Order: sequence, then C-alpha cells, then structure tokens
Amino acid sequence: MTEIKSIEKPDDRRDFPRGHLEVVNLTGLVFGMATFEPGWRWTESVKDIAGTDLCEVHHNGYCAEGRMRILMRDGSEGEVGPGDVFVVPPGHDAWVVGDEPCVVFDFAGGIGEYAKSGGR
Repeated sequence: MTEIKSIEKPDDRRDFPRGHLEVVNLTGLVFGMATFEPGWRWTESVKDIAGTDLCEVHHNGYCAEGRMRILMRDGSEGEVGPGDVFVVPPGHDAWVVGDEPCVVFDFAGGIGEYAKSGGR
C-alpha cells in the first residue's frame, strides 16, 4: 500500500535552541527534516535534552542547505554542504558553519528519538 505524508504536516515537531526538527512516520521509514540556525552546536543546543555527552543517533542524511561540521569521538572530522549525502555513526558533535541555516534530511530512523528528553 502506498503511503504519502507531507513534511508540512509532520507527526511531531521538536524545538530546541537555535533549531527545530520535524518528523514524519511511515511504514518502514522515520523521516526527519532538521533546520539548524547559525550558532547551533549539538553540545550546546541538544546535549542537555538528550542527556548524553555526544549525539548517539546514527544519521543517514542529505544536506539541502548550509554547511555543518561533524567531530567524531575519535577526533576525526568532516563537513557536509548542499548536495552531500552522508552517513554519521553515533558518538559525534556537530555545528553549523557560516551565517546561513543548515537544512538536513535524515532517513536513518533514529531521528525519531533525536532531541527527545531521555532520547539521543
């Protein structure tokens, strides 16, 4: 059976300092669209909500707008920008680079728990 939902009418919306997340749940897919404003950093905006030192969500994503830098627990780093498809395992910090918002689409499923109290 075909399922179609609009991100304009998400099943859930989570606001956090300098950003927000919209989540749509479909059979076999949890889809998230996150908007991070300039100055957003996971360890400053989401850490206290998640209750972990680093983001422990696995991300399979696509960067539609803006730029984001990612720092892994092991010290390795990477940066995503418009048109980049990425996989980021748990155990990372991330922050917006530059003066424009970063818009990311996430298809990994764990985004359903992102920025939830007691979540990841």
